[in-house]
Amino acid sequence: MLPLLAVSLLWAFSFGLTKGKLAGLDSAFVSAARLGLALLVFLPFFRWRGLDARLAAALAGIGAVQFGLMYLALNASYRYLQAHEVVLFTLTTPIMVVLFADALDRTCRWRALGAAALAVGGTALVAVKSASIGSTFAGIALLQGSNAAFAAGQVAYQRLRRRYPDLGDARIFALPYAGAFAVAVAAWLPGSGGRLPALSGPQLATLAYLGVLASGVGFFLWNYGAARVGSGTLAVMNNAKVPLGVACSLLFFGESAPWPPLLGSLALLGLAVWLAQARPPSPPAASPAPLSRTHAVE
Repeated sequence: MLPLLAVSLLWAFSFGLTKGKLAGLDSAFVSAARLGLALLVFLPFFRWRGLDARLAAALAGIGAVQFGLMYLALNASYRYLQAHEVVLFTLTTPIMVVLFADALDRTCRWRALGAAALAVGGTALVAVKSASIGSTFAGIALLQGSNAAFAAGQVAYQRLRRRYPDLGDARIFALPYAGAFAVAVAAWLPGSGGRLPALSGPQLATLAYLGVLASGVGFFLWNYGAARVGSGTLAVMNNAKVPLGVACSLLFFGESAPWPPLLGSLALLGLAVWLAQARPPSPPAASPAPLSRTHAVE
């Protein structure tokens, strides 16, 4: 779970930086730039060994959804919402993670769903006090599409990695970024004609941070951690960035929000993490059954 927490801290600064430093830039260009830099980070580690065309296409497809579609919708939402609102309205991601995982398993894990719901309740404490009533439906709808893409992609990657445990995350992670970069470039090119915008020094530095650290290192660590925790913990940790992102807005980006709800949300989030990880008591051991012909065959 430590990689997920580390990434949540890394991502907490992304929202304020994107809104404050990259306002006015084409959101599709911002997405393509971030994902292109992330791809460059992992290209040196890429190895074809153990990959076939079908598996490579699956990894690229996961990245196209989890990172490509997610970023296009997320960055477009900044046109309608403030940075702290963007953070807050991502709070439905945990529910989507659990729903996608349960849909694939054709089951309903009430403990994981309860942990995700508790996490949403914790972050809602901040949302109720801080979210602007004037937020537009377009911004909220874009964010829910972003949340759904991110949830579906990480569940898919988690399951794919468990089917191929010997691949190694670092040597295959260029493929998800390649798929995501292709989607972002395809969205950017028609409106821009391939012309790069003029960027200031602070904008270049912001894109470098967002592309290399937040996207490149961050998403790698996130999917690395996602493949090693249960769906309940994964769902809960999707919302750790919400109070952290609000705290960064309060401390570093000049926004304001009441502290008591923020502290309350952190407490509920901690409880939700415990609930997601806690295991029900094992049933008492039954007396050994007599060995039958059926048992012997099994």
